[in-house]
Amino acid sequence: MTGEKVFLSARWENLVLVTYSVKPEALEAHMPKGLTADTIDGNAFVSLVAFDFLETRIKGIKVPYHVNFPEINLRFYVKNKEKRGVVFIREFVPRAAIPLVANLIYNEKYKAIKMTSSIAKKGTIFLNHAINYNKKNYSIDLEAENNPQLPAINSTEHFFKEHEWGFGTSRDGKPLVYRVEHPFWDIYPIIKFKHDFDFGAIYGAKWDFLNLLDPYNITFAKGSEVKVFSGKELK
Repeated sequence: MTGEKVFLSARWENLVLVTYSVKPEALEAHMPKGLTADTIDGNAFVSLVAFDFLETRIKGIKVPYHVNFPEINLRFYVKNKEKRGVVFIREFVPRAAIPLVANLIYNEKYKAIKMTSSIAKKGTIFLNHAINYNKKNYSIDLEAENNPQLPAINSTEHFFKEHEWGFGTSRDGKPLVYRVEHPFWDIYPIIKFKHDFDFGAIYGAKWDFLNLLDPYNITFAKGSEVKVFSGKELK
């Protein structure tokens, strides 16, 4: 798009999306102005997403000790006219400079905590994400076939993994939008999956109800190079 400037470039790899169906009103307190929930059959959705940030550059520059790191976020799905995108409730990373920049520029909800990720890829993929939050340990574990395939555009997996827009709210209450560019992602067939995240303890009591729900969908995407463009006020 004319006039757009790349703010961040990186590779996002091995993305695990654990999605829960929720009532749209559960998202109202977090919904920026001008947006509505992106729904399927009247249901809104919240996803726990874990992945690896690799080869990260801010305006073309690699920041020492902030090039390769894991991220875990909790997000929900929204739309504005023809734009489909996501809003972040909370984003965890292990490096303090990332929250400083992202929260200052995009007013995001980043927080630096102790966390690790590991992956082994042979005939089978074994993936682990672990965090320590308020002196308690939580983890995400996944086993999958190393046989990536591109799902159909009308599939549930495509709905949750492909979003061109990120939305937020500025410090003075104005809605913000930024574009995220990447090719469609292949997905891996999942063999086993488990996590022991306590949503109420980690994200606040209002999200405690997620502990009682089974996931609506679990998707494991291969990932790719990405570009995140500078944000602007949503008109």
